[in-house]
Amino acid sequence: MTGDDRARASNGSTALTRTPRNRLDQPKAPRRRLLPEYDPEAFGRFSERIARFLGTGRFIVWMTLIIIVWVAWNIFAPPNVRFDEYPFIFLTLMLSLQASYAAPLILLAQNRQDDRDRVTHEQDRKQNERSIADTEYLTREIAALRMGLGEVATRDWIRSELEDLVKDLDDRRALWSAESDEDR
Repeated sequence: MTGDDRARASNGSTALTRTPRNRLDQPKAPRRRLLPEYDPEAFGRFSERIARFLGTGRFIVWMTLIIIVWVAWNIFAPPNVRFDEYPFIFLTLMLSLQASYAAPLILLAQNRQDDRDRVTHEQDRKQNERSIADTEYLTREIAALRMGLGEVATRDWIRSELEDLVKDLDDRRALWSAESDEDR
């Protein structure tokens, strides 16, 4: 045992005597966080629903109606119930606030759509590669079959050969009958 080994053994810091919080084979205890935890997928789906709504005519109509009512109320209502006088500072603040939340939510929804499009594009590219490989294989097989058929007798070729044989047999029969007539 070396001096370092004796020193480790004497102060008890060997691997066998580690405390459970330093063990690598067990998960760490959860830490307290200052910010609340959230599900990124749920938040992403929520942002997509908002972005989808913000891109509709219904949103434009509702927003227009709210602004018309807001302005009409603050112009024609009795002065003691008006909450936003003529320069409509509060309306401007609300529209700015709405825009400041809408823009990042729309960007988040677009990023999620880009990710889905990227995955779809990759799958389409792989499918196209497989289709091209299959097409090339089938083309080679058809070429091999055509080359093989070039050596195979076709029906027309066999028919012409049989006709030639029948003609030869007829010629021979005619020749034999002519010889047998001369022999008599």
